[in-house]
Amino acid sequence: MKKTRITIITAIIVLILVVIGFFSFGRKSASTNESKQTIRLGSSPGPYSELFIKGIKPILEKEGYKVTNKSFNNLLNADIALSDDQIDLNVDQHTAYLKNFNKEKNAGLASITKIPTVPTGLYPANKKVLRDVSSGDKVAIPNDPANTARAYNLLVKAGWITLKDGTDPITATNKDIASNKYDLHITELDSSTIPRSIKNFDYVILPGSVAYSAKISTRKILLPETVRSEYQLVAATNKKNVNKKWAVAVKKAYHSKEFKKYLEDHNKDNYWVTAKSK
Repeated sequence: MKKTRITIITAIIVLILVVIGFFSFGRKSASTNESKQTIRLGSSPGPYSELFIKGIKPILEKEGYKVTNKSFNNLLNADIALSDDQIDLNVDQHTAYLKNFNKEKNAGLASITKIPTVPTGLYPANKKVLRDVSSGDKVAIPNDPANTARAYNLLVKAGWITLKDGTDPITATNKDIASNKYDLHITELDSSTIPRSIKNFDYVILPGSVAYSAKISTRKILLPETVRSEYQLVAATNKKNVNKKWAVAVKKAYHSKEFKKYLEDHNKDNYWVTAKSK
């Protein structure tokens, strides 16, 4: 009986030690995963993901993070994957687009930090200079809500149209046009198709990412937009991830001296517009 009791007590002690060891190892593993976590980037065609991979990824890897990349054909699919936790991060959208996605998809994406942006520009097509604009000219602009409004603001800057008093510049549409000085024929198209249709227009408006993908140099811009804060690009993630250690590391990398030096060395012709605030 005494031997049986000792055996039982010994077994209980061993079991307790095993449980303590398991949880101790679990905490250590969790700590290791947190400090050397894999960050899953979802990239879309354009310069922003490329800038991250070349300028930010090396900084994060020095901090002990592993960065993987999953490519998407367009930003919408990347945002859907981000919303579904299939990826952790993307760097190809501005605040206005993010807010519109959240509204349409009832999603919860959020900004980690503002990042360098390539401005939308008014580019030449059949006509090569702004002063050649004349009555009835054809102009192609993007058809997605955020970039459509962006294009109308640029046409206002050119002095070609005016918008009705009280128009929200972030949601402007063709219905908000108050005057059209040259009776322009404005066609809204999927922005990715505009470069292929350029011969059909006198002027075109292209977001920076589209011009980049079509290999149209920003040196050709006839008039760049004044980048509003709503159109500043952001590193985006799920709202629940914003304060996680890896997300904070991404923010620090974008504002690091190392990245600023990289940007200075690779910002030919002032291609990148940087945020004034974090």
